[in-house]
Amino acid sequence: MAITAGASLNSTPASQKQTLSSNYIDFTASGTAGWAQQYLPDLMNQESEVFGNRTISGFLAQVGAEEPMMSDQVIWSEQSRLHLSYTGTLNTGTSVFTVLLDIDGNDFSAADVHGIRINDMCIVATAEGTIKCLCTAVSNATATLKPYEVENIDDSASFSTASSAAATVLVIGSEFGKGVSGQGGTSSATDGFGTVKPTHKSFTNKPIILKDYYEISGSDASQVGWVEISGEAGQAGYLWYLKAEGDTRARFSDYLEMAMIESVKGVEGSSTADGTVNGAGATFGTEGLFAAVESRGNVTTGVTGINAATDLAEFDAILAEFDAQGAIEENMMFVNRSTSLAIDDMLASMNSYGAGGTSYGVFDNSEDMALNLGFSGFRRGSYDFYKSDFRYLNDKATRGSINSRDAVAPVRGIIIPAGTSTVYDQMLGKNLKRPFLHVRFRASQTESRYYKTWVTGSVGAVTTDLDAMQVHYLSERCLVTQGANNFMMMK
Repeated sequence: MAITAGASLNSTPASQKQTLSSNYIDFTASGTAGWAQQYLPDLMNQESEVFGNRTISGFLAQVGAEEPMMSDQVIWSEQSRLHLSYTGTLNTGTSVFTVLLDIDGNDFSAADVHGIRINDMCIVATAEGTIKCLCTAVSNATATLKPYEVENIDDSASFSTASSAAATVLVIGSEFGKGVSGQGGTSSATDGFGTVKPTHKSFTNKPIILKDYYEISGSDASQVGWVEISGEAGQAGYLWYLKAEGDTRARFSDYLEMAMIESVKGVEGSSTADGTVNGAGATFGTEGLFAAVESRGNVTTGVTGINAATDLAEFDAILAEFDAQGAIEENMMFVNRSTSLAIDDMLASMNSYGAGGTSYGVFDNSEDMALNLGFSGFRRGSYDFYKSDFRYLNDKATRGSINSRDAVAPVRGIIIPAGTSTVYDQMLGKNLKRPFLHVRFRASQTESRYYKTWVTGSVGAVTTDLDAMQVHYLSERCLVTQGANNFMMMK
């Protein structure tokens, strides 16, 4: 079955800069359309709210917090893994493995220092199997490992042909001979016996300045409109400029959230947008939520492609990944409509009585009450998922229009961990507990750029000789996405 949309749905997601003739009734034309007609039209004096609540802001308010900052950037640090596990390339010799370790996850460098030490007991794994080894020598980027069981075919023989194979090395303990003092070295990293020091990764983001304004001439500001209006910002009355100013304010509030979700950092020195904002070679852009999760977090494309979530296989894969990360039990899912319905169908199919129609959704349904065909959450393994529709991904005037055009990998939703994380704030110099998502805005004792608005012109309070009223909006902010490894983008 196909749905054919009407031709006059007024669904084009764009606002007009000027008043159009279609907004008013024409009493100047001749014939039946003007004053010459026998009867004047019956005016309905209230504007119809055909799109309901048109704003999409409120997502970050549910999952994050807001804090002031006084600098051009925010820097935070996140802890590293506790145990020593590395990927690398395995080169084999006579009962000896040399592993070129991939320290930072990007490339091999002779300057990289790993934590494997002499006499460490390790597990080496390739596509051909696993084997237990003892470390006999190390350098900055390599470790020499000797197998415990050279004669055991299941453990070592097949590795003799695994030259330059991708490998994973995990330290599981150590073994020393009798009478060895300490670790047997000089406690320096150069001889392979140095201490393993904890490391952390630092991340940074910078705020961006967002602006907008609304203007109306003094003459138009004194004109009474035909229709009683109302809006999301609380404006009401018969003056059209109240409606337009309120819509501008609501749209700017949405921009503040959309920018924090969608923004990316610009490429300094590029030939694209570089130089447009802060001058050539200067930093521009900011890392939004989607960019942070795609670069530092996890992305799932589902089992059946774009519109997955039709069975538990995708969620089982998500659980396995969360187990490998922070294992945060409570997670919030913000998804589009098709994914939300697919999850509802998936959960309903788990109910053995659903086929007969006796129970579905709320399991005490009766013939006298409306049938609940939706689920707000579920538990799988040790994880709780709370599902919510994300208007931003559905609305035709926002991401919904982008997703309908993107046939490669539209965003189906995002899974965000609940609770707080502990990080080291380099500006304050101490550990702090903060939500995984929070907005940082520029502010001091004399100036707050969280959400500034001011009026200029000669309408109302006179500030300039401009025969108009200008309402200005400004904010300077960025989003901090802590622990992005615990997030999951659904595409």
